[in-house]
Amino acid sequence: MLLEALQGPATAAALLSADKERYAELAADLDQHEPHALLTVARGSSDHAAHYMAYLVMARLGRLVTSLPMSLVTLYGSQLRCQGLVSLAFSQSGQSPDLIAPTRYFRAGGARTVALVNDAQSPLAQASQWVLPLHAGVETSVAATKSFIAQLVAGARLVAQWEGQREGRLEGKSAMLAGLQALPDALQTASRCDWSAALPVLVPADKLFVIGRGTGLAVAMEAALKLKETCGIQAEAYSGAEVKHGPMALVDSGYPMLILAPRGPAQAGLLALAQDMRERGARVLLAAPAGTAGAELPLSPTAHEDLDPISVVQSFYPMVEALARARGLDPDMPRHLAKVTRTH
Repeated sequence: MLLEALQGPATAAALLSADKERYAELAADLDQHEPHALLTVARGSSDHAAHYMAYLVMARLGRLVTSLPMSLVTLYGSQLRCQGLVSLAFSQSGQSPDLIAPTRYFRAGGARTVALVNDAQSPLAQASQWVLPLHAGVETSVAATKSFIAQLVAGARLVAQWEGQREGRLEGKSAMLAGLQALPDALQTASRCDWSAALPVLVPADKLFVIGRGTGLAVAMEAALKLKETCGIQAEAYSGAEVKHGPMALVDSGYPMLILAPRGPAQAGLLALAQDMRERGARVLLAAPAGTAGAELPLSPTAHEDLDPISVVQSFYPMVEALARARGLDPDMPRHLAKVTRTH
């Protein structure tokens, strides 16, 4: 797990150097034939990556995106309207039937189907009209790391390309595309951020809130999942706003909270929440850029603040791997889990 997590910067570089024409053609198609609806199709870590891309599409392009409950197709047989639809399926293996079946259904009904997938020869890729390979290489760790980073990068790249196409800008003039080109170096720096201050707090923990908001909520969701599967901690992810609507009642003296506060419009509220939770007695681990008051876990910024969540997860992965080992667990052999999950 650690070895593959540290391959995140190289994986991002490989992805960004490949498939230039494919991204440009898909972005042009999306711009010329505006979708009537967009939806994402994903499970687990891949669903968190889909959530990040969906947020970027809504925030930067003003188009609503829905996350598909796959059982509508696989169990309920719902007759969904496909004309004008764009579906975006996220997967590492491309093997799960409940991603493949909706993709086939939508394509047969006239929708445009896109797969962001690591195995470009997988059944999901074969079922899709457009394939955006992740170029992560073989990933043997059960807990996805470099492939998740690749999914975040691929989603951001497509959004940036589409945005640039819409606004008629050349690639060199697109701030987000330029930020992506500098991303591998930023991730290399992020991989060296020292989050060891989290270990004394989390080694004895059996429960935890992971808090994010905006573009960073997807990474909070991913962090909570990794804490569950590799460390056996009952970690739950919440928006910094949503945690006040009930979950906060669980917070008592010493309750551990990991608050992820990268740059952006959501940061001020997250910093205020961290202070509020400290005053309530919670043991807050605040991840924020260097120099932020109260931050114990440093974040390394990227060249564009909407890409900062990718830097956050790059810093998180080495810490959670070390945490699992400090708790006497093997992060490479999480209990009850397999690398490829097939659900229906």
